[in-house]
Amino acid sequence: MTHTTDYALLNKQLHALLDTRDWLTNSAQLSAFIFEQIPDLNWVGLYLHREPETLCLGPFQGKPACHPIPFSKGVCGAAARSSQTQRVGDVHAVADHIACDADSRSELVIPIVADETLWGVLDLDSPKLERFSAADQAGLESLVALFTQRTELPRFIEAP
Repeated sequence: MTHTTDYALLNKQLHALLDTRDWLTNSAQLSAFIFEQIPDLNWVGLYLHREPETLCLGPFQGKPACHPIPFSKGVCGAAARSSQTQRVGDVHAVADHIACDADSRSELVIPIVADETLWGVLDLDSPKLERFSAADQAGLESLVALFTQRTELPRFIEAP
């Protein structure tokens, strides 16, 4: 069954939900909101760039997660290295995929950049193959852009 998500409506709802500039509160709200509103997900969360070349677990919804994730490994690491969204239809086809949950089959990872510096990534996992379409990618990137605009993101790592 094909699903369509009204990302314009979700943007309005998230705008109202992010009523503070606090990064921790907004990160938790973003994860919970997406987990509840987007169908067919088994994990949603943030990994924060708090250590050099490393992503550290932040607020999330789902089973306990992997920590830390080096930039050199997995789909999250690829998003961090490239500062480009990674949309993977079958995670088992990715040689260095980090399998935190064996039920995950597809993944979408969106970099979060503040002041031209990687702040972290938003990671979404699904138990369905090919779960994320180009429309999902664009819609979720718009939610991340809204989160970035409405949140004071502290600098964990100083730019070189």
